[in-house]
Amino acid sequence: MLRLPYSWSHSLGPLLVAAVSIMLFFAEPSSSMWLAFDREAIAQGQWWRLLTGNFLHTNLNHLLLNLAAVLLLWSLHGQYYRTGHYAMMLFTLSLGVSFGLYVFEPTMQWYVGLSGILHGVFVWGAYQDIRQGLTSGWILMIGVWVKILNEQLSGPSVGIAQLIQASVAIDAHLFGAFCGLIIIICSLIKLQKNS
Repeated sequence: MLRLPYSWSHSLGPLLVAAVSIMLFFAEPSSSMWLAFDREAIAQGQWWRLLTGNFLHTNLNHLLLNLAAVLLLWSLHGQYYRTGHYAMMLFTLSLGVSFGLYVFEPTMQWYVGLSGILHGVFVWGAYQDIRQGLTSGWILMIGVWVKILNEQLSGPSVGIAQLIQASVAIDAHLFGAFCGLIIIICSLIKLQKNS
């Protein structure tokens, strides 16, 4: 039977992400005007957009899809979450995804959504399963990279694009997953230094 990680230390981070995303959704269009990843505004010094754009959404479908992913990842890997670490991981992933888009995708003018950072959280969680000796961790890790490779080769899903009324930023998924790997590598280096 599935045992969900209900304790506050495991649940507070995802609940805060959901609450912030919902509040920003109901503050539209002002929240997008001031907080979305907007290349021109970032170039003019509005650096906070590198962080905040990840918590905005194009429409209700987009928000609900991402909140469902937050819930799914919590149910899969929430036992590994600690509020402070989860917040720091999201902060790092947010900056990593947005920085990746800003530097390596010069045609990307505007971006919103949690999916990039959620791919990073997914990679990190799969690795935690692998550390625990769970075969499912390897299946999840291989699966997420197959998905990302398929997106890079075949392009974004037309159905999802219609649902969220925007192009699916598949490169955000790639950057998020790579940032998840970087977080894993950094934690391994830290463990090695401490041992």
